[in-house]
Amino acid sequence: MKTRARQKAEQRGRRGEWLAVAALVLRGWRIVGRRVKTPLGEIDIIARRGRVLAFIEVKWRSSEAGAREAFHPRQQARLMRAAALWRARRTSLDRLATRFDLICVSPGRWPLHLCGVLSADSGRENDLI
Repeated sequence: MKTRARQKAEQRGRRGEWLAVAALVLRGWRIVGRRVKTPLGEIDIIARRGRVLAFIEVKWRSSEAGAREAFHPRQQARLMRAAALWRARRTSLDRLATRFDLICVSPGRWPLHLCGVLSADSGRENDLI
C-alpha cells in the first residue's frame, strides 16, 4: 500500500474507532482502554458493562460483510492472545465474563456491534449476532 493510501486508511480507522466508542458509551458501556498495546498485539477497545468485559476489534469497510471478512483468523488469534495477557495482569477483573466483539463501521451507517464473535474456549468464530 502506498504511503498516502496507508495514511488515509489510518485516518479512517481512527474515525471508525471514535464512532465505535461513541456508540458504546451511548449504550451504557464504560471504556476501559483504547488502542491498548501489549507485547502480543494491540486491542482496539476494551469496554465494560455490568459483569461483562469486552475486547473489541473495529473494522471500517464499505459494507458490513466486508468488515466481517476483514477480521481474519490471524487477527482473531492476536486479539485473544493480547486480551489474555492484559487480563492476566489485572486480577481485580477476574470475576468479569470475557467477551470478544466486532464493531463494523461503514460510511453513512451507525456502527454495528456484533457480540461474542469469538469463543474464549475454542478461538473459533461463533455465529455473528
